[in-house]
Amino acid sequence: MKKLPVFLLVLATMLMVSRQAFAQWVVFDPSNFVENMLTELHTLTQIENQVLELQNEAQMLLNQGKNLQGLNFTALTQLQATYAATEQLLNQAQGLSFDLNVTQSQLAQNYPTAYGAAVTQNQLDAGELARWQGSLDALDTSIEVQAQAKQNLPSDESVLADVLTRSSSAVGALQAIQATNQLLGLRVRQVMQSQQIAISQDRAVALEEARIVESEARARAVRSHFMTPSTAYTPQSIDLSGN
Repeated sequence: MKKLPVFLLVLATMLMVSRQAFAQWVVFDPSNFVENMLTELHTLTQIENQVLELQNEAQMLLNQGKNLQGLNFTALTQLQATYAATEQLLNQAQGLSFDLNVTQSQLAQNYPTAYGAAVTQNQLDAGELARWQGSLDALDTSIEVQAQAKQNLPSDESVLADVLTRSSSAVGALQAIQATNQLLGLRVRQVMQSQQIAISQDRAVALEEARIVESEARARAVRSHFMTPSTAYTPQSIDLSGN
């Protein structure tokens, strides 16, 4: 009976050791470990999504930068030069002026619709010569403007080729729009040049028509001078023998 307490003491000691070992094994919780791993994976996925979002935003900003990038090219100077060359011919035109007020005064002076009784034959002849010279000057101006338009064609071709090249290599919307504006500028310049040609041609036609109208007034003045008593016709004999 004395050995029983010793046995119980040993058993109690073994139970205590087993409990401690069991306690050490249960420190690692598999479910908790898996949950932590899932949390880490979820966090990594969020970080990866944020990185992708930042990359997309950076690419969007780069694209916006390209869309806002200027063409760094303008054909304005070249277009102005070709237009000015034709405009200069009109400004230097001889004869009837292209200024409205001056034109009205010159028309009334050189292309009258009627002549007074005091007009002389010399005045009529001088006026006719001035009108003929005006028509010739108008034709000269029209031909010169046409020739200048022909000379402008190589410059227009150069501008067109340059703008189309830059348009095809445009990196963004702004460059494409600016290239289109350059083409529109070229087209507007050509339309304005066509107006210059039309003005010079119409001026030549109008002056010739005005000269025809004036010739009727001059004919009436000559007829009036011929029919007056002071210039009555006196028949004279003509010697056809040459003696």
